[in-house]
Amino acid sequence: MSEKKIEWYHDFINLKHNPKKDLNVLFYFEPAKGITKEDAVGRIASESSAGTWTTLAYRPKLLPKTKAYAYEYDKNFTKIAYPQIIFEEGSISAMMSGFGGNVFGMKAVKNLKLLDAEFPKEILKYYEGPVYGKDVISKIFKRKTGPITSVVPKPKLAATAREHAEKYGMPVWLGGIDCIKDDENLTNQSFNRFDERVKLLAKYRDKAEKITGEIKEAFINVTAPNLKELEKRVKTISEQNFKYFMLDVVVSGFTAVQTATQLARDYKMAIHGHRAMHGMFTRNPKHGMSMLFLAKLMRMAGIDQFHIGTVIGKLEGKKEEIMAIKDMITSSEVDEIKKLRMKQKWYNIKPMLPVASGGLHPGILPDVLNIYGTTDLVLQIGGGTLGHPKGIEAGAKAVMQSIEAYKQKINLNEYAENHRELKEALQKWGRLKPQ
Repeated sequence: MSEKKIEWYHDFINLKHNPKKDLNVLFYFEPAKGITKEDAVGRIASESSAGTWTTLAYRPKLLPKTKAYAYEYDKNFTKIAYPQIIFEEGSISAMMSGFGGNVFGMKAVKNLKLLDAEFPKEILKYYEGPVYGKDVISKIFKRKTGPITSVVPKPKLAATAREHAEKYGMPVWLGGIDCIKDDENLTNQSFNRFDERVKLLAKYRDKAEKITGEIKEAFINVTAPNLKELEKRVKTISEQNFKYFMLDVVVSGFTAVQTATQLARDYKMAIHGHRAMHGMFTRNPKHGMSMLFLAKLMRMAGIDQFHIGTVIGKLEGKKEEIMAIKDMITSSEVDEIKKLRMKQKWYNIKPMLPVASGGLHPGILPDVLNIYGTTDLVLQIGGGTLGHPKGIEAGAKAVMQSIEAYKQKINLNEYAENHRELKEALQKWGRLKPQ
């Protein structure tokens, strides 16, 4: 007697399947003990699309068109093709509930990591991408080249709204920095209310612009407990003539991100995307979701600039991955990198600006710029500005002097001989790379 079939996972493996019109996803996977690789990839494809654990009494006629297929697997990597029909048009939340959903909790896989996905034109057409992207440099700051510079008040929390604007924002702006930025956990605390902070920042911004003749901005955090409050905060910032707002994209969720990007279009504003909480699922090399794919989703959704790492700062991130992310969000088209990135053509979606932050100071800024190979990025220097021996304004000047030395291709130590603030910064930090 032949063995009775109760599972149908292998029906979701088809090595002859043509994935040309599908949304194709690259996974790293490790089968659990007693599970073969074929069993694992079949389960991944099945559970993340139309399947379930057993054969069924009734199968809708549409079922064959809704099945995902594992069309390639090699060692611990597999590519799975998802038919476009199973995704709600223009919804990242709905999409991620499929190949980013329950499949990650299956006992059949010891580890599973979503590395990347290749989106076809037919899916990308439902996403508008950034309002400005790289164009913030010319359209908001009215200059030809970057970087855009920003300082985050430190300590992260403690400053009142007035201290935030007067003691941090004003000297930072006067020292030549473009933007003052809220940290990820500053929203609307009792000691620093959102509305008051916005008004005071606008007041001191106007003073700084009048004194310096430069455009000054702020990345003010609109992360909120609900979408109604999120919209209210964006409106409040716009009414004070800021062209930016900031959002903690991971903790806010994909629905809030796409709500925010629609608001940005309505108000003609740019969004600074902070990735707080990403390390909970991106850092493990074997399980979760890659930082590269998170950044890719943010470009689709419409975030204008996004933290991706520095290589040499205090935050974890390997150079190969960070450069793969940089190319993914700044290029019109990228090629595949085996076991790391899928190919992708972006069509009409604008490029983003990468953000480098975490443990930066004047002594290592040229290294960061060399690694990125461009000045079209956002540099955030918190402690490396605020910890300057002669104060915050001097720290801001040292940052700008370091960038100018890089642009003029002059050695930092040589440039520092005629620039006191940079010299003092180098005397304190040298070329230290914080851990």
